[in-house]
Amino acid sequence: MSINLNLSTKELGFIAVMTSLCVGSNYLMLSIPNVKFMDLFVFVSGYLMGVIPGMLVGFLTWLIYGTLNPYGFQLLIFFATSLSETLYGLAGGLCARYGFKVSDSLSIGDGEFWSSNMKLGIMGFFLTFIYDLITNIASAFMIALPPPRAIIVALVSGIPFALAHEISNFIFFFLCGTVLINTIGKVILKGGE
Repeated sequence: MSINLNLSTKELGFIAVMTSLCVGSNYLMLSIPNVKFMDLFVFVSGYLMGVIPGMLVGFLTWLIYGTLNPYGFQLLIFFATSLSETLYGLAGGLCARYGFKVSDSLSIGDGEFWSSNMKLGIMGFFLTFIYDLITNIASAFMIALPPPRAIIVALVSGIPFALAHEISNFIFFFLCGTVLINTIGKVILKGGE
């Protein structure tokens, strides 16, 4: 059984660049727990190049960063984060495919710009909530307690980290989503036209 992804050279190059951007920005922001640009970059990858490239950026980012993680390696968490990160690429690709319009205007005086930013911010918040729920439940299996109690402990102890992650992603998606989609879409994907 073989899987044929039929990715173009342009898509492969884009995946490599965006994965590098994600990994590099993760290391740059290492001192701030759970505050990363990575999720936005993965969403933008899916929005601009489609579901499969977006999901690959998310998976490959955690394949590299999760393996060479300064906080240590744990197999179950590695699987949970690698698979959960693909949600951002999936959502970005589906948003673009099914008409989730991002404003072409980058003018701060334009209401459409702010409306687009708000939609992206809310999207980022809810995607991050799902990501945190999945990864916190996975971390429960590392606790030496019975499963129901371990899940409760993991979810409750994860609240401060989840809130930092969800709020920062709302801010990043809100302030940078529209700008990144337009800028990267224009400069890289369309050759700067």
